[in-house]
Amino acid sequence: MLLRVGDVEVWRILEINGPFKPAKELYPTAGPDLHEVLNKHAPGQLCPDSGKLIIPVQGFLLKTPSHTILVDACVGNDKTNHGTADWHQRSDNRFMAALTAASVTPDDIDYVLCTHLHADHVGWNTRLVDGRWIPTFPNAKYLLPDADNDHYSANPNDTYQESVLPVIAAGQAELVTADHKLGDYVLLVPTPGHTPGHVSVLIKSGTSEALITGDAIHSTAQCHRPDWHFRYDIDPEEAVVSRKSLLEEVSESGCKVIGTHFTLPSVGRIRADGDAFKWDTE
Repeated sequence: MLLRVGDVEVWRILEINGPFKPAKELYPTAGPDLHEVLNKHAPGQLCPDSGKLIIPVQGFLLKTPSHTILVDACVGNDKTNHGTADWHQRSDNRFMAALTAASVTPDDIDYVLCTHLHADHVGWNTRLVDGRWIPTFPNAKYLLPDADNDHYSANPNDTYQESVLPVIAAGQAELVTADHKLGDYVLLVPTPGHTPGHVSVLIKSGTSEALITGDAIHSTAQCHRPDWHFRYDIDPEEAVVSRKSLLEEVSESGCKVIGTHFTLPSVGRIRADGDAFKWDTE
């Protein structure tokens, strides 16, 4: 178990942890001090040999007293990802092994909550069986941000066709707005910009709180430099506004933060630090 938030158990479901793409490619507006800032504020995330950013691809399993919820479904097997060779046509059991380690089977999942509809967050939504994509979690309701679905359904890419459309066709999808509440313990927090409907996920139980960032922020270095654009932000300026707002909220509340792509163990708190913010691990 990664951590407990009141009555809610949070389990890490890790699929990949390794170099992704060059930092200069991922943060095109960062400027000449990019590597210096990364080494200071995100130690261990910059690969010294390749200059690539080391990021985990992970989901989070929430065991609440009422439901078993998977937040984000990583890359998946057999998927088409021409732009990222390490993600293309994978055949790996690490994701499923992590579910097993949490004493959960695909049949046990009540909800799959997608923070957004990018390839590394929806891949295990489906699996390939006899040439057809079918829902991996047969008893789950899949919660999809409605604004993201509007955006990607207008011009369906491989990810949408392989990992989203089949769960809609199976009648297992529920399109939700960014302020949706799931049961008594989970609340969506609107953080648009990375995608139109992107959400972060707030877990609340009693006086305990933790927030899963999704891709509202990709590196602890962006606590210090929230103005950095990320290559895959659809609306970079809106993403900056959402990121700054999120940083302010969690620094004021003092809640635990789980950074989806932060260097492992990915859990800490965010503090105000002058005009910016600072990541503190626990």
